Amino acid sequence: MDLDLSGKHALVCGASEGIGRAAAHELALLGADVTVLSRRPEALQAVAAALPRKDAQRHDWIAADVSQTQALRERVEALAVERPVQILVNNSGGPAGGSAHAADAEAYLDAFRRHLIANQVLVQALLPGMRAAHWGRIVNVISTSVREPIPGLGVSNTVRGAVASWAKTLSRELAAEGITVNNVLPGFTETGRIEQIVRDRAGREDRDEEAVRAAMRTAVPAGRFARPEETGGVIAFLCSPAAAYVNGVSLAVDGGRMQSI
Repeated sequence: MDLDLSGKHALVCGASEGIGRAAAHELALLGADVTVLSRRPEALQAVAAALPRKDAQRHDWIAADVSQTQALRERVEALAVERPVQILVNNSGGPAGGSAHAADAEAYLDAFRRHLIANQVLVQALLPGMRAAHWGRIVNVISTSVREPIPGLGVSNTVRGAVASWAKTLSRELAAEGITVNNVLPGFTETGRIEQIVRDRAGREDRDEEAVRAAMRTAVPAGRFARPEETGGVIAFLCSPAAAYVNGVSLAVDGGRMQSI
């Protein structure tokens, strides 16, 4: 199986922790040069320095806020001019919890800006390099909510579904140019996001946080939450040469929790 990404340059967003950091690590293990992006320079420096490297691998970092659209575009376009990017992992923290009907309009606008609009800006900045190479991988880390909406995450459910539809459309538009577009749908994963969800659910239901965690684990046939590296490995596979004919899919990494097919 061809998993070699030597000579490829990957941009991994939301890479200061959790699934983003794990994906960056796995891509580096496969030989890719990796640039990590998030808002926190100190954390990014540490992540880039810790990435596996051999031979001529070169890793770097960019501090940027995905909600600052113009600044994000400028930083990433400058990166692409210096070093064309063939792999893009779109990943960012999810919106705050709450019901859909009670959310402010601004909460929806902010979520679309941080997710759909930021993804679009990144794709447009990096697409020329992918087209020049006639090879590209775009992987969006979204949520199982695109198939089964999650209670208490109204804004997130909405924007994640929009990103999934955007990605499916892109996958059909770009496939003939050797560029694939896929989504990874993480289930319950040991990250800061799951801690937020547990806190919100415990507060909403007036329950102990450990009791909420236990109930969530019971809903997973695997009986546990995922480790970030388990999702990171799936992302890296979708970026590999071996996955060249996998396009336009939304792949759940949820331990079998979803009941839909």
